[in-house]
Amino acid sequence: MNRNIIAVLCLLSTLPMSLLAQQQFDGIVGTPGCKAIQFTDSRFRDWAKTCTVTRGFFDIAKPDDGRVSFGTEANAIGAVTDSGAMDCISLGDAGEAILTFNYPIVDGEGFDFAVFENSFSDTFLELATVEVSSDGVNYFGFVTTSLTPTDVQVDGFGSIDATKINNIAGKYKGGWGTPFDIAEIPDTPLLDKNNITHVKIRDVIGTIIDSLATRDSHGNIINDPYPTPFASGGFDLSGVGVINNALSLSLGEPQIRAGVYPNPCTDRLFVASAGGCRIVIYNIYGQKYDELTTADDTVSFDLSTYPSGMYLVEISDGMARKTIKVIKQ
Repeated sequence: MNRNIIAVLCLLSTLPMSLLAQQQFDGIVGTPGCKAIQFTDSRFRDWAKTCTVTRGFFDIAKPDDGRVSFGTEANAIGAVTDSGAMDCISLGDAGEAILTFNYPIVDGEGFDFAVFENSFSDTFLELATVEVSSDGVNYFGFVTTSLTPTDVQVDGFGSIDATKINNIAGKYKGGWGTPFDIAEIPDTPLLDKNNITHVKIRDVIGTIIDSLATRDSHGNIINDPYPTPFASGGFDLSGVGVINNALSLSLGEPQIRAGVYPNPCTDRLFVASAGGCRIVIYNIYGQKYDELTTADDTVSFDLSTYPSGMYLVEISDGMARKTIKVIKQ
């Protein structure tokens, strides 16, 4: 996305509610301009590899009633299928999921990834906010907007108009992902937009009770079905599909000529390239272990203290990127 569009998005975040209320966004699947991406779309190159969930409440106003329990973390890993209505994990009020991937997500052309929820209709929408991180510690979210009226609570089986919400996951029915463009996140030195290792999905509580409500980027309460006091309450995460990642970038032209040896290795790993490269080693959870920028054709890394397992060696030269899996024994 170009800088002019980003500037407009940042400006929108400062507009008063009276002006924002005049905005309309894309609607349900099948309507003109709808941005939803179906799970079968050939643009998806990867899906989440790991998922860690902190369960939310049946009803955040009644925490003693307990937390939701439907599904397991494994339900959010891998590709979404046409049986996704049951293949999901429920987050509950204020619950959250953190997902990692086989390769870092990058800020490429157009949308970079999409989040899937299992809604059975175009209007029963359970929502969630989305944040990304390049270090697993610092998370940054998209500019969200909810123009759904807040004078009356959307009840537990109520409806939401999709044209009233933007950059909020769960906007479309099951099987259709809500897409996100990393370029829309304001720049910060704490986020490498070409090395997104973690995606956080946080349930929108839905209540219009001021002290408990989830708010959008403009301070507006996000009104969605509430309460949903059952085991499958809250946002139901089916999966996260990746469109642009480090592997897809490395497939473009020009290609990086690079390799590693020995693989598997025990203590020392050698990386051979054409020189002038940045080399980063991280584990499958996106944690960075080492980094080096070098002009040498061959460099070595001491892996003797690394835990046994799989690591990813990312090699980039400013024009292209290549990621190689390495087994440390």
